[in-house]
Amino acid sequence: MNKFIKKVTAVALSTVMIGGCFAGCSSSTEEAETTAENNATATGVTYTVGICQLVQHDALDYATRGFEDKLTELAEADGNTVEYDFQNASGDSSACATIANQFVSNGVDLIMANATASLQACATATASSQIPVVGTSVTDFGTALDIDMGSTDATGINVTGSNDLVPLTEQAQQILDLFPDIQVVGCLYCSAEANSQFQVDGVKEALEEQGIECNFYSFSDSNDIQSVATTAAAESDVIYIPTDNTAASNGSIIETVCTEAGVPIIAGEESIFENTGAVATLSISFYEIGQKAGEMAYDILANGANPSTMNVWQPENVTYYYNEEVAESFGVTIPDGYEVYDFSESEE
Repeated sequence: MNKFIKKVTAVALSTVMIGGCFAGCSSSTEEAETTAENNATATGVTYTVGICQLVQHDALDYATRGFEDKLTELAEADGNTVEYDFQNASGDSSACATIANQFVSNGVDLIMANATASLQACATATASSQIPVVGTSVTDFGTALDIDMGSTDATGINVTGSNDLVPLTEQAQQILDLFPDIQVVGCLYCSAEANSQFQVDGVKEALEEQGIECNFYSFSDSNDIQSVATTAAAESDVIYIPTDNTAASNGSIIETVCTEAGVPIIAGEESIFENTGAVATLSISFYEIGQKAGEMAYDILANGANPSTMNVWQPENVTYYYNEEVAESFGVTIPDGYEVYDFSESEE
């Protein structure tokens, strides 16, 4: 049994023991089932949804917007409404826990957790209440929750959602296609983000299979990004940055360091690509994964779907983007299948 489920089980057992002292405690499950059945047929219902977003940057903002747009659309089509309580943790994992516990105290119907730290906090906070949690912008739910599961399996607990996983072998190949003569790649990421470690591990393995040296350069928070990035740029031919919220929020610092060092960047997602002056990225739509999370949330709220048995959704559509000006400055030959990124337009 993994560590996360042990924690959940311990809390749940405590709740059952306390509840056993009072008559009629078994009726809570029947009441929950009745509520779900009523919701499946009722109109004029107002759902309360708490949103915990780790930090404000474009990718997470797009995901939240997609979630709200789709959930509102589906609710209104059935004559229902949704009230949102949006909370931004400003990059502070401990704030995620505070926000999640407040949602539980307020008795929200469902929580949307945007990013890995948010998902971890919300899963822990709802272990006893079993309030449904729908996550998004999470690279790997198993890594985030310490559950042994495939990337698109069900979690087995009160958590489901949509991930933002872009195939790591394809990202490694992108680096090799654009820079065929390189010898050393530096992976720059935040050590506090478990899903960032998951990504760089995968890219490192794929690169080393091709005979490329790959080194890790991790920073613990925004305070040491500049010094770590400086070291990485000095020791690497190319810098790879995975989907990483701290990096995305501090892209200008990384861009300045790498530009001065004359080292190109390959980005794990579109927001980092935009903010760091990267050469290219293999991108998904964060608006799309937010929409899918919204669909899953409405299925839970209106139809009584069980999040523990709902498979995590993974995007299939990826786009190869490149920055024409930056690519030219590094003399990069762009393969077929890439699109020039239009910085004048934003995602949906």
